[in-house]
Amino acid sequence: MFDLVADYGKIIVADIVLSGDNALIIGMAAAGLAPELRKKAILFGMIVAAVLRVVFALIATKLLGIPGLLLVGSLLLFWVCWGLYKEIRENLDEKAAEQMERAEDEDRGYQGKPRRSLASALWTITLADVSMSIDNVLAVAAIADGDQTKLVVGLAIAIIAMAFFATMIMKLLASYPWISWLGLVVLVYVACEMFYKGVFDDGRGVLAYMNGTGIL
Repeated sequence: MFDLVADYGKIIVADIVLSGDNALIIGMAAAGLAPELRKKAILFGMIVAAVLRVVFALIATKLLGIPGLLLVGSLLLFWVCWGLYKEIRENLDEKAAEQMERAEDEDRGYQGKPRRSLASALWTITLADVSMSIDNVLAVAAIADGDQTKLVVGLAIAIIAMAFFATMIMKLLASYPWISWLGLVVLVYVACEMFYKGVFDDGRGVLAYMNGTGIL
């Protein structure tokens, strides 16, 4: 029971602390719209990001079962950890919080007549979400370790939180950087665990695969 709760907690923490770049892009795109379109852009932007994460994470969970890819995934996750470290140092969460707050405030941001359609803004957000979803996907897929129920439930909780409390969460991360550092520690631990399994796991580790094929 404790392990289950801990895994759900790791998925939620990982997804939230890695949402700063998505929130920044969504906030910037929404702030450029006329005030009456901004809330729709933020809501639909979060929904698009949510759907992409679930779909990609389910695919990644299947792929990580292939011998050798778990090890490759662990190396990519270490790279994600390095990227998160730089984001924390550069106060990305503070910038994201500012953009989300600006987009939600009808007295700030662009004030003229609509100069771009809502569909255009959503297309921009979707392209950004596709390019920036790899970190979220890889982290939560590694934590779920093949358990699709755990993956979907954990992501659903984090997605609901980001959809309705994105600005509040970004402000919280900006005000209390230790939360982001905690998330980084969790991700480093997951990457190390993933690396170990990628080398030594009986079913997916490269050593077991090489032994099975007679290379070792």
